[in-house]
Parts: sequence; structure tokens; C-alpha cells
Amino acid sequence: MTSAGRRNPVLRALGQVWLWPALAMLCVGGYRLGTPELWRDEVATWTVATRPLGDLLGLLGHIDASNGAYYLLMHGWTSMFGDSAIALRLPSVLAMAGAAAFVALTAQRLFGGRVAAIGGGLLFTVVPLISRYAQEARSYALVTCAVAAATWFLLRALERPALRRWAPYCAAMAVAGVGHLISFATLAGQLAVVLLHLWRTRGAVERRLFWQYPLAVLVAALPVLPVVLLGSRQSGRQLGWIGTPTLYQLRHFGEPLFGSAPVFHTFVLLGLLALVLPGRRQASLQLLLLAVLPVVGVWLVSHGSTSYFVERYLLFTVPAWAALAGGGVQAVYTTVAAAARRSRTPRQVRAAGALLALGLVAVPALVALPKQSSVRYAGSHSFSREPYRAAADLITAGYRPGDGLATPLGDQSWAMVEQGVSYYLPEDVRPFPVFVERSALAAQDLFPTACPQPAACLGQGQRTWLLVLGDTTEPLSAVPPEQAQALRARYGPPDRVMPLGGVTLALLDGTTG
Repeated sequence: MTSAGRRNPVLRALGQVWLWPALAMLCVGGYRLGTPELWRDEVATWTVATRPLGDLLGLLGHIDASNGAYYLLMHGWTSMFGDSAIALRLPSVLAMAGAAAFVALTAQRLFGGRVAAIGGGLLFTVVPLISRYAQEARSYALVTCAVAAATWFLLRALERPALRRWAPYCAAMAVAGVGHLISFATLAGQLAVVLLHLWRTRGAVERRLFWQYPLAVLVAALPVLPVVLLGSRQSGRQLGWIGTPTLYQLRHFGEPLFGSAPVFHTFVLLGLLALVLPGRRQASLQLLLLAVLPVVGVWLVSHGSTSYFVERYLLFTVPAWAALAGGGVQAVYTTVAAAARRSRTPRQVRAAGALLALGLVAVPALVALPKQSSVRYAGSHSFSREPYRAAADLITAGYRPGDGLATPLGDQSWAMVEQGVSYYLPEDVRPFPVFVERSALAAQDLFPTACPQPAACLGQGQRTWLLVLGDTTEPLSAVPPEQAQALRARYGPPDRVMPLGGVTLALLDGTTG
């Protein structure tokens, strides 16, 4: 940069390697941000974050304490910016942009070049699952950013061990831990990086790391301990749906983690180039350890009483893969540049190297395009297709004051149908909650409590909207027998049955009998 550029703050900012990946991630994450409907996990964020603070804290004592810090953050956020889909998801977009910035900074620190920094940061933005969770009102993007930041702060501390350099590392790891406990699996990779650094340097100054690093981890873990204690008592209820992972899942973890097998294979190829071509092979090895060891650690732990092996839980490992891939781009560029110095046409060879480096970034972006579009349509966030908006639109169009709404309860409460439909209902459309003894708010839970005597909880309305899971022409056969009997006795057979592709909406009208 010229002296004029160094004096000009705008030019100085534009010259920062982290800026362009961050801006690219903002554009990618912000594209069609409000198009996908909220799915049940995002609905859980909405219904908890918008509760009064005392009720929110009361809920955490019963369920979802592992997400408590995120809910508190979103409570403050929604109180300032509202609870639209865009407002709920915007913190995740910002967090992923921060993660892209730290990927660039990490790649620059390890590989010493702008090509690796900008290449790694841009490669991070093209990963389909990164885009998907940049648009998710959950904590995964925040955790990914925190772990990416912790990696950079760790590398800074290893270069010059000092307590003031460990402080930001502790803060980043604490944020990651309270955001999602599984992110502490990154310590497996970090420990390997520290040991590799000690083996390489063997200096007297580095001996301080034997006590500084464990102390930093301990300080970072202190804020996480309350979450561990509460979360361990709730893990069976929250994580019982995750099966024990197989060896096949471990061998093929990359496809679900990246959301695209070709994109993952491209990253692996670039990582191999970083490891094989002359350059900074130890830096490449460090990133490989950070990318792989946490995955192996979570896989091993998941063979205990509780499994945690889910791709979105491991999203925090993708920044290491991206920085490693950036190192591969740098290695190719450096190899071509070295050839240029021996060539009679150095400018042409350098230009060819720059074009090749650009192509190595562009190819994964092009390969990822079909998957990028597939995470941005209306139902793309839902794994089991719960069309809350479609049901809410039909109820709104036919609503009469006094109508009731019966939704799946008990073992089917996980679908969050009542809360999801309520999110999309206008303020003046509020059906009576049928078969509900206590609301989720009153129960200090995510889900309402079902009435033990369904006939006593029908309400006084002459019509009830019935929502059941799945597409069916016999919605009364999809509810518990006691509830079906109470509905038949009051209303008779449904007047209208509307399968919506994931749920069925029926209108039971006692005035037509």
C-alpha cells in the first residue's frame, strides 16, 4: 500500500483482507433472508425470546438451558428490532460475516499471504450449509464465529505468550461454550496445535504455555459450568432423538457438514495441495487437526448415553477447512509465482497464477450454486415440512371470533404446530386453544400441557380448526381417541379437510349440523 493509502482511513480499511470475505458473507447470507418460513427450531427461538424476562429464566430451569445465553441475547435483540423473520435471522448473518473475517485473518497469519486470506474467506462463504445457518434463528452461526475467533486469538497467543493475549481467547471460547456446549470439542484440535507448536519451538519462552494454556481453558470454562449442570439434567429430553453414529457416518461426515459432497471434495483437494506443495505444511497440518479432531471427538463421545453427532452441531469446524483450502490456493499461486521468477515471461506467468487462484475459488462457488438455491425457498428450513404459514393463511381467511384451534400435543408437541401457526396469524386472529390445560408460558415450558379430560377443554365456540401432522383425509383418526370422541360428539364429521403437504387442516363446524 502506498503512503497515501496508509494515511487514508477508507483506503486502509479497503485494504484489509478480512473486509471482502465479510462483505461477501453479508451479501450471501442476506440474499432472500426472509423467504424461507420459520421452522420449529426457529419458532422455539421466537416463542422463548419474546417472553417476559422472568418467564424466560423460569423456562431455562426446566428445558433448553443449553440455549439460554442465545435466548437472552435474542430477547434483547427482539425488544429493539422486532420479531420478523428477517429480524430474527439477522444476528446469524452478522455472526457468519464475522466468522468469514476470522477465517481470512487465520489464513493470513498461518500462510502469510493475501491470496490465502481472501481465498479462504471467500471459500467459506460458498459452503451451502454455512449459507443455510447464516439464515437460521439459532445459535450455530454465533458459535461458528466464536470458534473462528478463538482460533485466531490462540494463534496470536502462541506467537507471543502473554496474559493479555489470552483474554480475548478466553472470551471467545466462553461465548462458544455457552452458545453450544458441543463447540468445546474444538479443544481437541487446539490441544494438538499447542503440542505441535511446543514440539517445533522447544524454547524457554514457550514453556509458559504449559500453564498458560490450561489456565486459559479453565477461565473460559467457568461461565460454561452452569450451562453444563443444567443441560446435563435436560439432555435426555432434548437430544434423545439423535441416534448413535456409525463408522460410515464418520467416514462420510463431510457431505452433510458442507451440504454438498462436490463442495467438500473440492475443499479436501485444496487442503491436500496445501499439505503437499512447498510452503507452510505445518500450518496446513494445524488447520487439519482443528478441522478433523473435534469431529472424531464428538463421534466417540456420541457412543455414550447421549449422541451429539449432527452436522449443524459440528458447523464450527468449517472455518478451519476454509482456512486450509485458502492455504491450498496460496500454495498453487506461490508455486506458479516461483516459476514466473525463472521464466522469460514473468508477467504472463504471474497473470496465469492469479487466474488459476481465482479459478480455484470460483469452481467451488459454481459447484455450490444448485445447493445455494435449494436452501432459500419457502420450505427449505424444515426437515419434516410443517407449513405453518399456509395453515395460518387459511385460518385467517375463514376465521370467526370464538373459533377454537386444536393442534398436536403430548408426544407430537415437538412439531411446534400451535406456536408456528400463531407466529403467522395476525394479531386480531387468536383462536381458543382447544385441549390445552396450561399454556407453554404458564407451564414454563416450550410446549403447552394437554388437558387430561378433553371434553372439558373444548371451549364454548361453535367451530374448531383442527391441525394434525401428515396429509390425511381422516384427520379425526390422527388425534388421540379421547380427543376424537370429544370432537365428534360436539361437531360431528369435519366440514372441510385440507391437506397442506406436511399437516392437514380441518374445520369442524357445529352450526352446520
